[in-house]
Amino acid sequence: MSRKGFLKNLGLAGVTAVAAPILIHCGSDDDILDSSTTTSGSSSSSGSSSTGCSVTNSETEGPFPTKSPSSLVQSNIVSDRTGVAFTIVITVQNVNASCANLQGAIVDIWHCDKDGNYSEYGGTSMQSTNYTSVHFLRGRQTTDANGQVNFTSIFPGWYSGRATHIHVHVYNASGQSLLVTQIAFPEGTDSAVALVAASTGYKGMSGYTYNSNDNVFSDGTSNEMSSISGSVSGGFALTHTIKVSA
Repeated sequence: MSRKGFLKNLGLAGVTAVAAPILIHCGSDDDILDSSTTTSGSSSSSGSSSTGCSVTNSETEGPFPTKSPSSLVQSNIVSDRTGVAFTIVITVQNVNASCANLQGAIVDIWHCDKDGNYSEYGGTSMQSTNYTSVHFLRGRQTTDANGQVNFTSIFPGWYSGRATHIHVHVYNASGQSLLVTQIAFPEGTDSAVALVAASTGYKGMSGYTYNSNDNVFSDGTSNEMSSISGSVSGGFALTHTIKVSA
């Protein structure tokens, strides 16, 4: 079964925040689109989350969710992966409390490496490289009094059919699922995505699928779009707000 068909049936301590980029490998994840859907992106190089107090869009976990997230309570999720230094700050807010910051929420994240491969999976038609025995670029943290979690990672790569993205699953303090969503990245000539893709070890933008043609993000990214600052040499920092009903 293709990734696209799979999705239709379904409805981040080897790197520190160094000043120079280091390298890695991102393969297959949620969805593979036809090459004909690849198109050029806008020139925007920054993004922001929606300011309205409504729940962030729910999205598929994809075929590669973390198998045992409770065993991966860690903020540094790099493991042995190499790539451009990257930090992630996610704020969780509760729409049932006028979007006040939500303390005690459990946040799982996972994303591919620079070559588009995911840990915990592989050796199949969906991802040929076998990473079934390792757990890189996956982690769990609990939001602090400011509703925030922080992760140290490497900038994700991309793979055929998907725009650059991060998966997130948010639970309440009791472990009840509140939201599964994905984080989108700003695109364009001067965006972090384009600058990283052109750096050593990443695979460029040829064949890249932009948000507008991505099977997950093509219906809009207004409340899934992150803000990214930094540089290839100094590393990039992503900030994003996710709103849940808790």
